[in-house]
Amino acid sequence: MWRDEDLIKHGWPEDIWFHVDKLSSAHVYLRLHKGEKIEDIPKEVLMDCAHLVKANSIQGCKMNNVNVVYTPWSNLKKTADMDVGQIGFHRQRDVKIVTVEKKVNEILNRLEKTKMERFPDLAAEKECRDREERNEKKAQIQEMKRREKEEMKKKREMDELRSYSSLMKVENMSSNQDGNDSDEFM
Repeated sequence: MWRDEDLIKHGWPEDIWFHVDKLSSAHVYLRLHKGEKIEDIPKEVLMDCAHLVKANSIQGCKMNNVNVVYTPWSNLKKTADMDVGQIGFHRQRDVKIVTVEKKVNEILNRLEKTKMERFPDLAAEKECRDREERNEKKAQIQEMKRREKEEMKKKREMDELRSYSSLMKVENMSSNQDGNDSDEFM
């Protein structure tokens, strides 16, 4: 079982944290896809996470109408004076609540059948994710600079066309001094 402190320390911005409100319970993390928001969580997935948290609460698993709080990982506040597993929030308005009326065995049995246990290196996964994000930002900045450079080049070319500056260059001039051009029209 992961220590909550490691999950808190190495969480991702895409992570959503679930916990039984005002009772001891395990934490459940739901990792959203990049660009997804907490409001995008399907109702079924939300209820699956809430049931998991409730089922893993020593007190909550025996109760009905249990409130489960959930919030983005970035909203978790951990200070040095807090006990292990204890957490606060930066912004209370970002904390959502869902109520689990009663235990639904069908949900828990379905989740138990699909359960996979793995023991990833959370720090390494976070570093890899952060590196990928830095590389994406770098590529976006390079693309933006390339476009700006291209736009500046087009603008210079258009400005030069409008300025007629190329008309007064010796290599672009021609003369009628050699007699090939005739002034006789008749």
